[in-house]
Amino acid sequence: MTTPIRWGIIGLGRIAHKFAQDLKRVPGALLTAVASGSQERSDAFGVQYGALFCYGSYAEMPACPELDIVYVATPHVDHCRLTLMCLNAKIPVLCEKPFAMNAREVGEMIRAARDNRTFLMEAMWTAFIPSFQETFNIISMGEIGKVHSLKADFGFCAPLDMESRIYNKALGGGSLLDVGIYPIFLALKLFGKPKEIQAAAAMAPTGVDATCAMIFSYAGEEIAMLHSSIVAKTDTTAHIYGEKGCIFMPFPFHHADFIARQFYYGETEEFHLPIEGKGYHFEAAEAGRCLQAGLLESPGMPHAMSLDLIETLDRVREKIGLHY
Repeated sequence: MTTPIRWGIIGLGRIAHKFAQDLKRVPGALLTAVASGSQERSDAFGVQYGALFCYGSYAEMPACPELDIVYVATPHVDHCRLTLMCLNAKIPVLCEKPFAMNAREVGEMIRAARDNRTFLMEAMWTAFIPSFQETFNIISMGEIGKVHSLKADFGFCAPLDMESRIYNKALGGGSLLDVGIYPIFLALKLFGKPKEIQAAAAMAPTGVDATCAMIFSYAGEEIAMLHSSIVAKTDTTAHIYGEKGCIFMPFPFHHADFIARQFYYGETEEFHLPIEGKGYHFEAAEAGRCLQAGLLESPGMPHAMSLDLIETLDRVREKIGLHY
């Protein structure tokens, strides 16, 4: 019989609720502990999802007597500090994306994981969504030929609330880190780190990027055209173009329930891959599998990919003059 994986969650906002709901879909996963900056919020969350230990501060989580792994779901700026807190207590971590605010912080987190021989994974849930994995299966089999270009976007219209997390520079707000990370992640999976980056942004009054447009170019002449926004609801789709055809990833491409492969002079085939729940259970299941296998990182979202991703985000931020 498989030993249950006892989970803790630090940071009890919107994403934490989705994760807790989906955790119930993972065989052997138990939500044991939750931590918030508010004891009242922690108690309410614990009652809603059946957690045994409810803490009114993040710092109390490492002392939990029944804990196998922690999911860090706080605003971006706290990811590094709280991940290091857990890793240095030899508690494995699944940390929400973006992994941290910059490459320096991500490097610290990875070193701490290796020094403590403790599992660490970025919660890039898209990497484990069935439609995303099927996309790369089709590409790996050469069905659309060599891939040469990508067009992808992710935008939503956030109410203009200058106190909200999404517009708050002190909390790492803006479109790039919040949703631009998804088109960039897809480009990295397809082509690796870009040789050259062109980027431009329109800034919100708070100094974060409201809209960001990017062009990545590569040594092999591949190109990626990417776009993110928090002031416009975009198609949020992706088109991957190869020599013989393309793959269309519909709204929302980062967790679509189907994809379409279209040959330029032939038929179109749809691959329907429905998702139960919100889709966060796939990454939770992967983290649990890695723990039970004694792995220190996930083959599906390795440390090297997280480092490449944050370094690319840093390069874009430098181009658009966004400094936190």
